[in-house]
Amino acid sequence: MLIRDALLPEFDQEAVTTRKVLERCPEEKFGWQPHAKSWTMGQLATHIVNLPTWVMETLNKDELDYAPPGAEPPKAELLASSKELLERYDENIAAARAALAGASNEQFMGNWTLLAGGTPLFTMPRVAVIRSFVFNHGVHHRAQLGVYLRLNDIPVPQTYGPTADEP
Repeated sequence: MLIRDALLPEFDQEAVTTRKVLERCPEEKFGWQPHAKSWTMGQLATHIVNLPTWVMETLNKDELDYAPPGAEPPKAELLASSKELLERYDENIAAARAALAGASNEQFMGNWTLLAGGTPLFTMPRVAVIRSFVFNHGVHHRAQLGVYLRLNDIPVPQTYGPTADEP
């Protein structure tokens, strides 16, 4: 069995569900945050939109240093409108899906390393990184965004079943 054939149905299902949550984020609430230490709704939504690009980072590179010595850490451009948020999400999902669909088992089983300031934090097979660092990470932040919606009296869409707003 090809690893991609096991990953793609989950990827597709989670992408549709995540888009439903992103569709509920109103521009006028992009600056709202539940706590001073929390991201704003716009920052959190932008992060979720950019997570699919990590599929390509994982498949096409051997490592990522999120705090490279002597250089600025990578920074995402904050998206300013609901339209831009959804368009960028759709673009990123399409690119990530194509990358997953084109990857070989050998590529998935190759190691990938996350570094901080040149220090390795972990090394795992790419398939494990994609499942945990990309897929699960996205589900985690999508759930956070659901709480942001709830705290702003915005109906929370179904994800894995009914919500108080969509029985």
